[in-house]
Parts: sequence; structure tokens; C-alpha cells
Amino acid sequence: MDERTHGKSLLGEFLSTRRAQLKPADVGLPDYGDRRRVPGLRREELAQLAGVSVAYYIRLEQGLSLNASPQVLDALATALRLDDAERRHLHTLSGDARQSRRRRLPAERVTAAVRQLVDAFGDSPLVVLGRRSDILTWNRAGHALFAGHLAPDSPDHAATRPNTARLVFLDAHTRDLYVDWPRKARDVVGKLRQAVGQYPNDPQLASLIGELTMRSQQFTTLWAEHRVRGWDMAEYRMRHPMVGELDVLQHSLPVPRGQGIRVVVTTAAPGSAAQTALQLLNQTLLPATAHPAADTLARVVPSTRS
Repeated sequence: MDERTHGKSLLGEFLSTRRAQLKPADVGLPDYGDRRRVPGLRREELAQLAGVSVAYYIRLEQGLSLNASPQVLDALATALRLDDAERRHLHTLSGDARQSRRRRLPAERVTAAVRQLVDAFGDSPLVVLGRRSDILTWNRAGHALFAGHLAPDSPDHAATRPNTARLVFLDAHTRDLYVDWPRKARDVVGKLRQAVGQYPNDPQLASLIGELTMRSQQFTTLWAEHRVRGWDMAEYRMRHPMVGELDVLQHSLPVPRGQGIRVVVTTAAPGSAAQTALQLLNQTLLPATAHPAADTLARVVPSTRS
């Protein structure tokens, strides 16, 4: 599948799926009950709400036009009730970022500048994620919080480094780590949707999506919804096997010139029990030799080498 065809299918799938998820009553239109032959809004209804011709909207949904104006895209986003992250995703899929999609993606690596940034956060739990949500590096507290059952140096091996999406859906430890796991799962899928829009020609990203689709029915169900999540900040209640339950904020910061690389820092309210628990993690992590890391990675990370 060439670049333009791939872009067309992504745009068409997003528009048609989100249109099907809207009920007429959601946008103030009459619902004719059993007489409706399609789920959600009809194409002509969405076109009317967005103020575009039906023929033009059909071309957009079929992917035959990738040059919609920002005004038309914003009108469609408003009609579809998209949030800010989803609105940006629609603009990306429409072809506004074609030049960046053609650019060859550099190999992901942790530069000296990124390591300085990691060190600047001190003992706050931190992981550095690549554009496919691979863990490129972490500090001691980040390792202890998210994956103390894996070897501390596992992010250093590109072929088998941990991936947060793979961990959330396929690793029992990570599933138990989030009290509201379904919410965390939705967030992970939404971020992968955003990544696919930004990097549609990344074969490793496509391989990851295919693997998760084959191995997790829950992932497959969420992936089909075409929901998009922003990377900015999220609040979670975690259930850590060493320090118990804690309410945390996960802040995601883009690395300048990082081509999709992000620093994710976890914090807790000052003076809270959760903050104390995060501080204790640096002292409670067992040496790497005490962890069955090789066995765990074999279960969570595919054995194929790229």
C-alpha cells in the first residue's frame, strides 16, 4: 500500500467510524427509529451540520480528496464533536502533514541532551518513550514504579526493549498496576491512534498494532473505536506491589527536536502519602539479579529481531 492510499484509508476510517458513533439526538436531529438503515448519522446529515456538500463530504470519507481547507476540517470536527486532540488528528490525517510523513524517520536514540533532562528531574519517576511507546530509558524510580520486574537495563537493547502498550495489554504486572485498568487501556490505544496518524509509514508501528490485535481482544475492540488521546497529562490511581495504592499525575513532555520522543514524569501531591511512596521506591527496588527478567521479557516482548 503506497503512502497516499494509506493516508486515504486512515482518513476514511476515522470519519466513517466517528460518524457512526454519533446519534441524531446528540446533534439535535430527529431520530426515525427503526427506519434508519445505518448506525449513527448519515453522510448527508453530517455534511449538512458541517456546511459542506454531500458529494464533497463523500469524497473526503472515501479518501478521494486530501486537500480540505482548515476551515472545512474544523467544521467537520465541530459536527463530529471532536475534542482538541481528535481535531488535530483529523487535520493530520487530511494531509496537512504530508511533508513530514514523507520524511525518513530517524532511528530513536537517547542523546546526551535527553540524558541531561532525565538527570534534571532527580528522583521523580521518569521514563523516556519513543514514537511507538517503546521505553528508551528510565531512571531508577521510573523503573521501580512501572516495571521493577524487568531488568534495569532492558531499555538499552533496541530489539527487545519494553513497550508500554505491549505491557499494558499483555503483562499481568502492568494490568494490576492500574486500579482503573480499562481507562489506562483506552488512553494507551488513543495515543497509538495519534501516532499512526503522524507516522503512517512506520513498519514497526504497524507491526506493533498487528501484534496487539492478534493477541488482545480488548485492544482490538478499543482500536476499532478510532478514539484519540492527547499526551499532555493524566491522573491515575496505581496499585504498586511494594508501596500500595497511590494517586499520581503522569506528565508527558515532548523532547525538542525529538521526532516524537517524550519524557513522562510521575508526580504526587506535596506532602501526600503517595509522594512518600514514590520516594520510597528508590530504596525498595531489588537488585537486577533478583528479578526473572529474561523470562518476563520472553513473555511480553516478541522474539523476532528487526
